[in-house]
Amino acid sequence: MFALCDVTAAYASAEKIYDPTIRDKPVLVLSNNDSNVVALCPLAKQLGFKKFVPYFQIADAAKKAGVVVKSSNYELYQDTANRLFSTLERFCDNVHEYSIDEAFLSFDTSLKDRDWYQLGHEIRKTVWREVKIPIGVGFGPTPTLAKAANHASKKLPGCTGSAIINTYAERKHILTQMSVSDVWGIGSRIAKRLNALNINDAFSLAQQDPKKMRKLFSILVENTVRELNGEKRLSWDDVRPNKKEIYSTRSFSERITTPVELKKALVFHAEIAAYKLRKQHSVAGSLTLFAANSPHDNTHYVKRTSYATFVIPTCDTRDFLNVISDAIPRLFLPGVKYYKAGLGLLDIRDKRFQQADLFTAQSNDQKLMEALDNVNQRFGRDTLCFAAKGFHRTFDMKRNFLSKRYTTRWTDIPKIKC
Repeated sequence: MFALCDVTAAYASAEKIYDPTIRDKPVLVLSNNDSNVVALCPLAKQLGFKKFVPYFQIADAAKKAGVVVKSSNYELYQDTANRLFSTLERFCDNVHEYSIDEAFLSFDTSLKDRDWYQLGHEIRKTVWREVKIPIGVGFGPTPTLAKAANHASKKLPGCTGSAIINTYAERKHILTQMSVSDVWGIGSRIAKRLNALNINDAFSLAQQDPKKMRKLFSILVENTVRELNGEKRLSWDDVRPNKKEIYSTRSFSERITTPVELKKALVFHAEIAAYKLRKQHSVAGSLTLFAANSPHDNTHYVKRTSYATFVIPTCDTRDFLNVISDAIPRLFLPGVKYYKAGLGLLDIRDKRFQQADLFTAQSNDQKLMEALDNVNQRFGRDTLCFAAKGFHRTFDMKRNFLSKRYTTRWTDIPKIKC
């Protein structure tokens, strides 16, 4: 049996943990540079606010409605996720961290449906007591059915945070109430094509011939149909395969007008992308860079790019920094006020199968990079970083509504006065 545990309004819920004054208030969380709404608590949704809307468009309405606005506090959210996953480990044989607010649990035990339902509520109560965040729990014999049950636990009438899909009757009851676009692995494009075939809900999709779905769409849709019928087809590797490209980009809180600051920004992105590359045990064969001003500036739009390949694929951040240093003269133009820059790692492959070159010295020091990552994982990002990134940066995110880092910064530890 599988279970999917998913946090309700994860970012907004995390903001309420250490600030009792906002627990009964509507809260919305903004994206990088406080640009768009990325999370809302249920109270904010009831007031009619929606995700992915530019903040400037709803700022006045939010103020009038008494909505609490927060900038994204990634340090707080990651620490909250770590505590969540640690709590979940006590209930199952294996925990797979699917995202910062979702985890799959696998069980080797066999229970009656009622017992699974009660276990779901026990998990929810324990997480609330120890982490103070609300979650929904869905059980199913396949990851796709567990995901569907989780959807039901939070959104379908009669469900109170825990649901199970284990029998044909349960499957039909829940899947007929789910839009086909709500099925895990079915994106909006595929959903439109399925709608054109008069396949509008999840149960209708489950009734299709898997082989026919493979011919019309892909093996992924075939596996989804089989999983909706209780046949396990997905492994964790299928659920979250390694990325073939890794990008790190961001707009600046202040415009960049010097080559030194542009280099610092690109080094910042190189550190992020390189860490993600090493985390999935991969190496990159090429790298691309770009820098641009805003298309909304009064001046003409400028976007400069640079591309480089590595004789031996690498995951060493220093190799990426050398490329950046060489590319700055090609990327920077005097008089341009740069608004956004980024870096992409391409031609990604598994580091276990990389081919060395007889005539080229190996610069990829994996032990050094492993030590760098271990220190930063233990003590927090940027505990160790490259000096080329600088210490006073104009490209840092604008976070005017940032809450305290209660669990990762000594000066922000909550104080209780008795």
